[in-house]
Amino acid sequence: MKEVNPTETSRAYAFEMWMNAPMPMVTFFKTLDVSRLIKISRKTGMKFNMLMCYCIGKAASAVKEFYMLPVGDKLMQYDSIAVNTIVANKGGEVSSCDIPFCDDLSKFNQSYLQLTRQVAESCANHDLAESMVIGTSALTRYEIDGAVGMYSGIFNNPFLIWGRYKRRLLKTTLTISFQFHHTQMDGAHASCFLDGLQKEIDKLSY
Repeated sequence: MKEVNPTETSRAYAFEMWMNAPMPMVTFFKTLDVSRLIKISRKTGMKFNMLMCYCIGKAASAVKEFYMLPVGDKLMQYDSIAVNTIVANKGGEVSSCDIPFCDDLSKFNQSYLQLTRQVAESCANHDLAESMVIGTSALTRYEIDGAVGMYSGIFNNPFLIWGRYKRRLLKTTLTISFQFHHTQMDGAHASCFLDGLQKEIDKLSY
């Protein structure tokens, strides 16, 4: 992770326009076809949430804007991406767990299982400060049509939220919300990421 001069990056105009905006976050909604993830989860025993996190990391890693993030009043550049998941811990509360993204699904799955188990038992967050972290929150017990994340003014990280998937006659769908800081990316970049996410889901194999 290193600080970069915004004027020397492709985000120069966005940094000037949005860094001091009172509400610089943008939220997109998209309904995904997650039938393939359901099939793989049932076949292999892999967790659906893990597969979603993997596909999110995979799609994000192909969009260069994900490797930059406004932090405080600076623009930071990262060499790696992590995907965060919220874990129910043994104390009956929730803890935060950052999982380093790895292109190898088996290795990512191992990290996911190990780290979420560690966080659940210790009730201590696992943070990766040196990675650009994509937040996620899965409210899988509930059917929701969408959610707009809170802008704290402290964390500018991109964030995805989803609820329970919906079974249809021929496919299973999942509506997600994607919140991002306008300094980090524009709508076209966000749309490219969401299209990429669907493509990664569709071609995932194991």
